[in-house]
Amino acid sequence: MDHEEYVEQVLAYVEQVPRGRVTTYGSVAEAVGRKLGGGGPRQVGAVMAAYGGPVPWWRVVRADGSLPASHQDEARQCYLEEGTPLRPSGNVDIAAAFWQPPG
Repeated sequence: MDHEEYVEQVLAYVEQVPRGRVTTYGSVAEAVGRKLGGGGPRQVGAVMAAYGGPVPWWRVVRADGSLPASHQDEARQCYLEEGTPLRPSGNVDIAAAFWQPPG
């Protein structure tokens, strides 16, 4: 698996996530892995940490709807602006906000 191509595919996938919706690190890994083979949620997280600034990074969350604490404040503002469904805990309501591309 070519690292540069993997990074590009992860970022392209994240760019597709609509406003007010989210996907998970695992879902991104699964979708990109189908195309390129390999890579898991941790690899997606590493790509997002290193290269995710220009894309809507707050739309990629853990399976429980949370982000690392260091990103929560900025992400929460984005969620409120976009109308992303949230739980009382402040985590994203995955059941209501989850997005997966067609196909």
